[in-house]
This record gives sequence, C-alpha cells and structure tokens, in this order.
Amino acid sequence: MNENQQKLKILMVDENHAILAELLEKHFSIEHDYQSTKADIQHKMKDFHGLIIRSRFPVDEEFLKASKNLKFIGRVGAGLENIDLETAKNLGIQCYNAPEGNRDAVAEHCVGMMLSLMNHFKRCNLQIIKGEWKREENRGEEIKGKTVGIIGYGNMGKSTAKRLSGFGCEVLAYDILPNLGDEFAQQVEMDEIFEKTDILSFHLPQTPETIGLLNRSYIEKFSKPFYFLNTARGRNVVTKDLVDALKSGKIKAAGLDVLEFEKTSFENLTLTDLPEEYQFLLHAENVILTPHVAGWTKESKQKLAEVIAQKIIANFA
Repeated sequence: MNENQQKLKILMVDENHAILAELLEKHFSIEHDYQSTKADIQHKMKDFHGLIIRSRFPVDEEFLKASKNLKFIGRVGAGLENIDLETAKNLGIQCYNAPEGNRDAVAEHCVGMMLSLMNHFKRCNLQIIKGEWKREENRGEEIKGKTVGIIGYGNMGKSTAKRLSGFGCEVLAYDILPNLGDEFAQQVEMDEIFEKTDILSFHLPQTPETIGLLNRSYIEKFSKPFYFLNTARGRNVVTKDLVDALKSGKIKAAGLDVLEFEKTSFENLTLTDLPEEYQFLLHAENVILTPHVAGWTKESKQKLAEVIAQKIIANFA
C-alpha cells in the first residue's frame, strides 16, 4: 500500500453492520455522518474519495459533480437505481452493489410467501383467532408439479430457483441477457412463461424498461390464473391493475414485499392518503404484505457489509 492509497477517505452516510467499517478502516480513513442534510453532505463531498450509502438519498448528477474527488460509491444493497449511473460513469466513478449479500435472504422470503399464499396461512390464522375451524375451504395447493416463472435471472432469481429445486416443480426463467439458464432453471422466451406459468416471481431491477411491467396487458397474456410474488421493486407493478386481476381471479393471490407507494429511501410510504387499491391490499385475505424486508436478515446485514468492503478493498486498497 502506497502513501496515496492510505490517504483515501470514505464517508459513510447510513448505518450498517459494524464489520463494514472494521474492514475498511484497515485500508482507508473513515468518517460517519448519519444526521446532516443531503445539501450539507454534498458540500463536503469534495474532501472524500469514497461514499458508502444504502438508500438515504438519491445520488444525482448535481451531487456527483460536486464530489470532485469521488472515486467510488458502495451501495449496501442489491439495486443501484438511487445513483445516477450514467453521470457516475462519465465522471469515472466506480459504483458497487452487493446482491451476493442478500440473495439467500430474498430467496427464502420469496419461497416462504409462496407457501403461505398457496396454503392460506393468513386466512387460516385470522379464522382461528375468531374461533373458526374451516378445513375444506382452506385446502391448499402444492408447489410440486407446478411451473414457476422467474422474471429476472440474476443473483436473486438464481437463488430462488435453487431453493425451489427440492419441490419437484418446473422452473422457467426469463432475462434480457442470454445464456443464464442453469441446472435450476431453463431460460425461455416470454411466450413460454405466459403459456405455462402457475406461479410468477419478479426479481428485476428498477429501470425505465421494468417500471410498470406488470400491468393489465401483461397480466392478460398469461394463459392460466397464477400466484404472484414481488420481492424486487414496487414500481415494477401497476398496483391498480394487480388489484383488478386479484378481484377477477386472474391472479390467485399476491405476496408483496415491495409497493409502488414506497419512498425512494424504502423507509416508509410516500402517501398519507393512500389510494383505494392499497386499501384493498391491506384487507384482502389472499394478499400478504411485508415492509421491504425480504433481504433483511441478521445474516444478510453482515454479508452485505462484507461484500461491499471486499469489492472496494480489491479495487482501491
């Protein structure tokens, strides 16, 4: 390690697992700022070479251009949509994420939701609380023998397919990149997904192409009613069209860890007066909602931190 490398300074603006700072402090100078406004942080970014962030604020063009000495950004999570990647690339700023760190957590959460929906766990629990014992109306369905369609076959999609390998189901995957199929899923075109799918699971990033992907016309292309899981990004779904499909029965049930109405920080919802379709999701017996925690396990918190630290150290230490 030479003298210039030792002087690289990193600003951490979100709290993370302590191991992240511990690993980075061996090679870099670390400062923490969890309270200042974005404007104040932007003002002092000229003094830093690295930024560690989760989702506290968007790292936009203005912020990046003000960060005169910024060499890299580590986003402690899977997606990079809160960073202006085009501007970062033009400025020579390297951007790192850590999907390897929470892919196992997301996969387990997804399969858990799948099992809960197909066996009516939510409805059964509510009925038992009220003293009702209804067995026949709560007869479930097995994953075995079904076809699962995975949209987006990166870290999360692959990990989910791996978990499903013991269930005796067919797993089909669609991705815009070629040659991603493996022993756990066959990569196919969307026409085959539309024809065969019994259970649909989204594992997509948020991009201009994926925003609003699950909409009325998309849903109508499926030949069979299906279960729907979304542990990716809420804005990939047009909620009103999802609700209409739940009401019609075209979508049998939905497990949603993410919502269209989330703030970009993922910390809470954007609206105080939430629309009618959200109210429907809250009360529907065949909908399970969780607060964007599919990738948030005790284990993934540490793994996310370790992955980001390893990538930064490998390239800048």
